[in-house]
Amino acid sequence: MRTDDWITQLSQLQQRKESCVMMTLIEHQGSTPRNSGCKMLVTAQEQYFTLGGGNLEFQASAIAREMLNNGAQESRVERFNLGARLGQCCGGVATVLFEPLCQQQPQVVVYGAGHVGRALISILSMLPCRITWIDSRACEFPERVDPQITCIVDESPAETVQQMAANSYFMVLTHDHQLDLALSEKILKRNDFNYFGLIGSETKRKRFDYRLLGKGISEEALAKMRCPIGLPDVKGKLPAEIAVAIAGEFIAAYSTNGKASDGLINI
Repeated sequence: MRTDDWITQLSQLQQRKESCVMMTLIEHQGSTPRNSGCKMLVTAQEQYFTLGGGNLEFQASAIAREMLNNGAQESRVERFNLGARLGQCCGGVATVLFEPLCQQQPQVVVYGAGHVGRALISILSMLPCRITWIDSRACEFPERVDPQITCIVDESPAETVQQMAANSYFMVLTHDHQLDLALSEKILKRNDFNYFGLIGSETKRKRFDYRLLGKGISEEALAKMRCPIGLPDVKGKLPAEIAVAIAGEFIAAYSTNGKASDGLINI
């Protein structure tokens, strides 16, 4: 394995806007599994390269994932004595630098790949966020999308709601009012989102409020639903104008939730 492979892997993580912690063995004394300078990358689900395996790597990975879970932004240094207490017999000392990179990005879920959906995605793709784009019609998606966008074709889009991460930003822009209602019900029943916006008029809002209350959704939960979606001062009806209004409201929402930092590095 080339010593600079980590650069390629880190670049791929950055393109996907996926958070990671880079661990570097900055000093070693005595006998250690690997020498100073070796690196390892840890994401929420994966790890790349190695510090030498064993309990050192296990403990270091646990620290890295704790940093990811806590949204840590500051680097830290830890010393590991590779003796019996750590379950290793090397007997040396390893000093590891932990650097959080590609900080956690807002998770955006967009339902609908029509004119407004496509216009919105073109804007969101330029923002520091990871996007899941869902529609039942495969033909509506472009042939190619940016690396941070995951396209899902599902004949029953409402069934995907439970698969989305907590604290997501939901945007419902489909062509079907019944589907909008089903999506709204499932999103509101989860009630663990950072933002939920639904495309439609004030009349649609009143109808949905009435029907969702009848399905057991509380008034408190309904108050969290943004409908009509988007900044109210943007009055345009063109898909691009609606998309700008939605993107502006999203930016305001994730800035308020402390997610505004792009957290990216240049390589």
